[in-house]
Amino acid sequence: MKEKRRSRGWLRWVAVIVLLIISVGLIFNQQIKEHLVGSYRPTITKQSIKRDKQKKATYDFSNVKDLNFQTVARARAKKQPINIIGEITVPDINMTIPIANGVSNTTLALAAGTMRSDMQMGQGNYALAGHNMANGSKILFSPLYYHAKVGQMVYITDLNRVYEYRIYQRKFIDATDVQVVNDTTQKIITLITCDATGARRLMIRGHFVKSEPFNQAPQKVQKNFSTKYTTGRAS
Repeated sequence: MKEKRRSRGWLRWVAVIVLLIISVGLIFNQQIKEHLVGSYRPTITKQSIKRDKQKKATYDFSNVKDLNFQTVARARAKKQPINIIGEITVPDINMTIPIANGVSNTTLALAAGTMRSDMQMGQGNYALAGHNMANGSKILFSPLYYHAKVGQMVYITDLNRVYEYRIYQRKFIDATDVQVVNDTTQKIITLITCDATGARRLMIRGHFVKSEPFNQAPQKVQKNFSTKYTTGRAS
């Protein structure tokens, strides 16, 4: 009888501990998720970019779901590859994140994703999608929602050259307005993220200004791309 009571007591303690762990996880779900994304430090080199450009990706944005803890955890566990092909930085809003091929849920958990397979930096409409984590978040494309303004500069790079764009439009569009990612004869960049409700999309567009070799780009831009990688750096 004593052994049975001890066994039941031990099981009760295990149940209490499990419930506590689950409760803490639920309470701090957002903070844990942001930490997993914000602490992502990929190694990006010219060689890795060249390699990842050749890999297949999915571009069906209609299959993208809200970013949840499980997706982020799987992405950080490297159960699926994230094919990084460059970086994007907007110095005025302290945003620097990797650019990866495609818009799978795993890719968008940790990077900005390319929305077409035929895109080239500095050519046509270079369209990228990224998550807005809301609540004043500083990670992924959240800073675009809270701080991007007309006139600010956007820089993208493949580590060989840096391509500069100046924002000329900030506009909310319907989620079904997919034609905005179509290619154009004009050289522009299109950045898409969710609005605060998730029902609509924020579109940021910039005109192409110029490109230059990586080592001739503004020093602050080189530093953003070259120093320890940070997702949504604090201002």
